[in-house]
Amino acid sequence: MRSIVFQQLSGKAASTILSRLVALYPDRVPAPEAVIATPDEQLRAAGLSRQKIAYLRDLSLKVTNGALPLDAVDAMTDDDLIAHLVQVKGIGRWTAQMFLMFRLGRPDVLPELDLGIQNAIKRAYRKRKRPAPKDVKKIGAKWSPHSSVAAWYLWRSLENGDGQLGTE
Repeated sequence: MRSIVFQQLSGKAASTILSRLVALYPDRVPAPEAVIATPDEQLRAAGLSRQKIAYLRDLSLKVTNGALPLDAVDAMTDDDLIAHLVQVKGIGRWTAQMFLMFRLGRPDVLPELDLGIQNAIKRAYRKRKRPAPKDVKKIGAKWSPHSSVAAWYLWRSLENGDGQLGTE
């Protein structure tokens, strides 16, 4: 749910929306059934777009009907979990990889579709153009089994010293 809310928003805006969303539920961790039962108007008032509401409903339905077994997440391989997650509308490979890295703490995730990673590789390896995802995979193969750590360092390499990403 958090990954969907944070898509294509600044961290501050997404955090505000997520806080409002979670505040709608007494347990502060909404069960999928509760999300399904929440009227669109309440979700919109929390700051969610119609599209993200549809994504959250699809996620909730897939969890409720067993298509996305959350109790098995820890036992699944990264590739198996990505395959399950991308079945949800609004969750693509990049979002699934961010979930693996930042929510599950998986150590060997290389987000080859991430523009920040591509730009950092371009800078670090002094390439003339940004590498394609297949090139990121090729370059990043040697970072395994610590690809997540390499990705974190690559993202940090883009900061200007003020915590902001460079404009490259």
